[in-house]
Amino acid sequence: MTPSTDANAGARRGRPPKGAPQLSRDAIVDATIEVIDLDGVAAVSMRSVARVLGVDAKSLYNHVDGKDGLLDAVAEHLLGGVSIPPMTGDLGIDLATISDAFRDRALLHPEAAPLVLTRQLSSFQGLAPLQALLGVLRTAGCPPGESVRLVRFLLATLIGTLLREVQAGPTFGVSDEDGIAARQHILADSGLPHVVEAAPHLARFDRDAEYEYAVQAATSLVRDRIRAAQVDAGGRDDRTAAERHRRPSSPLSSDDRLVTRRLRRNGA
Repeated sequence: MTPSTDANAGARRGRPPKGAPQLSRDAIVDATIEVIDLDGVAAVSMRSVARVLGVDAKSLYNHVDGKDGLLDAVAEHLLGGVSIPPMTGDLGIDLATISDAFRDRALLHPEAAPLVLTRQLSSFQGLAPLQALLGVLRTAGCPPGESVRLVRFLLATLIGTLLREVQAGPTFGVSDEDGIAARQHILADSGLPHVVEAAPHLARFDRDAEYEYAVQAATSLVRDRIRAAQVDAGGRDDRTAAERHRRPSSPLSSDDRLVTRRLRRNGA
C-alpha cells in the first residue's frame, strides 16, 4: 500500500491526515455546504461533515452545537454573504435590489437556500438582511406586524422561485429551440384545451424572465398589502419621525425601475 493510499484510509476512519490544517468553524461550514451541494440538507450530520474534513465527529462539537448548529452556521454564512447596497427609498427598486443580492448569493448553493426559511438566527450576520428588508417596508409606511408577515412572504416567494429555477426548469419548459419544439408538440397533443392554448408558453422556460416576473408580482402584492394595512389601522402612521420626514423618491415607471436595477447590478 502506498503512503498516499494509507493517508486516505486514515481519513476515512475519521482521523485527521498528517499536516492537515487546524479545524475551524469556517472549515466546518465549508464542509457542511459541500455535503448539502452533493446530497441535500437531509444528508447533513456530524458524521457526514466530519468525513469530508477527515476528522472524528466528536471534534466538531468544539465549534458547533450538533446538527442544528451546522445548519444554523450555513444559514448565517449564506445571509452574511449577501451584499446589500445602500437603499434608495423607492420600494420597488429597493425590494428588487435586495432580491437580486440574495439571488446571486443563493444560486451559489441553491440546495442550502431553504435553510433561510427554517432556521431561527440570532447573530448580527444572520439578521442583517432581515434588518434591510424590514427597513424598506417600514420606510414605505408598513406597520411592524405586517412587515414581518411580508418579509416571510417575500423570502418564501424568492426561495421558491430560485428552487424552481435550479431544480425544476425542465418541468416547466426548456430553453433550446429543438427542445421547445418537441415539448410544445407533446403539450399540443395532450387533448386538454387550456394546455394546448398555453403550449407555446409552457414549452419555454426563461429563468431570468421568470425571476423578474416573480419579483415584480411580489412587489405589487406588497404595495397592496401596505395600503390595506394602513386602512385597517385607521390611517395611523406607524413610521418613526425620521421616516415621516424623509423626502420621498421620485416615482418611476416599471420600465424605469427595471433599467435602474440592471444598471446597478452591472455596476454602472
